[in-house]
Amino acid sequence: MNTKRVLVRLLTFIRPYKRGVALAWIFVLGAGGFQLLMPWLVRWAIDFGLVDGGDRQLLIFAAIAIIGAAIGRGIFSFGQQYMGEFISQKVAYDVRNRIYDRLQSLSYAYHDNQQTGQLMSRATQDVEAVRMFINFGVSRLAYLVVLLIAVLGVMAIDNWRLALVSWVFLPVLATISIMSTARMRPLWLAVQNGLGNLGTVLQENLSGVRVVRAFAREADESRKFSAEALKLFENSYNASRVQAYTSPLMTGVWMLAMASTLWFGGRQVINGSLTGGELSAFLLYLTLLQMPVRNLGWLVMVVARAQSAGQRIFEVLDAESAVKEKPGAIELESIRGHVRFQDVSFAYDTISPVLQDVNIEAKAGEVVALLGPTGSGKSTVVNLMPRFYDVTGGKITIDDIDIRDVTFASLRRNIGVVQQDVFLFSATIRDNIAYGAMNATQEDIEKAAKAARIHDFIAGLPEGYETWVGERGITLSGGQKQRVAIARVLLMNPRILILDDSTASVDTETEYLIQQALHELMQNRTTFVIAQRLRTAKLADKILVLRDGHIVESGRHEELLTLNGFYREIYELELRDQEEALTPAPGTMVG
Repeated sequence: MNTKRVLVRLLTFIRPYKRGVALAWIFVLGAGGFQLLMPWLVRWAIDFGLVDGGDRQLLIFAAIAIIGAAIGRGIFSFGQQYMGEFISQKVAYDVRNRIYDRLQSLSYAYHDNQQTGQLMSRATQDVEAVRMFINFGVSRLAYLVVLLIAVLGVMAIDNWRLALVSWVFLPVLATISIMSTARMRPLWLAVQNGLGNLGTVLQENLSGVRVVRAFAREADESRKFSAEALKLFENSYNASRVQAYTSPLMTGVWMLAMASTLWFGGRQVINGSLTGGELSAFLLYLTLLQMPVRNLGWLVMVVARAQSAGQRIFEVLDAESAVKEKPGAIELESIRGHVRFQDVSFAYDTISPVLQDVNIEAKAGEVVALLGPTGSGKSTVVNLMPRFYDVTGGKITIDDIDIRDVTFASLRRNIGVVQQDVFLFSATIRDNIAYGAMNATQEDIEKAAKAARIHDFIAGLPEGYETWVGERGITLSGGQKQRVAIARVLLMNPRILILDDSTASVDTETEYLIQQALHELMQNRTTFVIAQRLRTAKLADKILVLRDGHIVESGRHEELLTLNGFYREIYELELRDQEEALTPAPGTMVG
């Protein structure tokens, strides 16, 4: 996307605030008018107030008029800056919300390939760069353009010969500005990317702080952060250095313009073709012209940063989701929970298929266990049902309705997910349980917690359900987080469940509590469970054994054992020890 297109597109964000922009421009014209009035008042005071011994009353009147013009300019300048800031802050608010909403709507496939720090940088640093551009573009730039045109016009009318002497230097200033813009643009793009990379390193380090400490990698992480910080420093320094060269160079050229104007105008005063007041006013106009020209350096920086930031923002806003809701999609309501995979294939790319020609039927209320080695496609199967990803071949139906024909919201309301890596928000336990049903009553929440075997633990806390859960639920144990997640799904009351290895890494007592909670949760619901525990496999109505994206075996536990196939291998390697642990030793009294 070229520079002009990015900047024009950024300016479209001000459309909802057209009235505010119009008001800002009124303030711009007022401030510019009073600014232009002051040199004329000075000229009038010199030419008429200082002749023939001077006119004290006229000078007093001129001084009062200049003060009045300054006050008027101050009022209009305040209005101009206020409106510019208001509009730019509203635009920043809108852009941040659009970025956030877009990120929420994009599929897992997009987030799989993105870094969290980069996305956070686009919603913060990049939006701030756009805000500065809008503020500058809406009011400040308009003010400078109006002032520039007006001053040039007045100078040409007053004394076109003297104006030409001053204007000789303007092309030089424009050339310096254009050259510095070309150098600044890639540097600011590198700065914006560097801020994102630095945010990614910091976010990963803070999220994985326990791993860093456990492996004593603090020094290595510090070196990694320092390397990214050094790159950011070098790019920021180079950008500032270009700006540092540009600003004094432009000032030097401008001083040459002032000297040339004073020399040529002074000769006209001596020759009598120009009055002292006219020369003074002309120099003041030239001084006013200096402000918009000197601000070209600032404008170059703001525009360069906005172009780079806008390009990164539009990469998010223009991103296409691999999973889209069909126009006119229907609501999925009052389902029985009959799930079918019909010749389903899936691949994250065109090279490596993950699932091939998978056929699954889970009747309403059945429990289907998925087993297989890492990379066999178990997680992919369950991620396809809520349309976190879309099938690349075949179809998935619920009660004979293709899931691509229904709305995302209604589909996901009917599918409850208890993930292996349970995520809890920095909020109260009550809020975390009610996350999927925010209108639930306290009674409903406690009922779900009791069914999840977590109510007694919560009730024993000093603040009960109002206890604050730390970031990602770090104040709770793994088993406690699992049961909070189960309570959260119970409160949703979905017809279909997805349980992702929810008892794979807890102790026996906690597993027993979770199994009780799961038994409550699975009543009269179609359940898909990624099973790593023998107890779960034995409870299943059907076990599907996956290998390299294919279902190689299907049946109940006892049936699959008699086949002496791949399931038997898994049993011998991973499950037999669990069965022996659950079997009482000879002579042990049971009951």
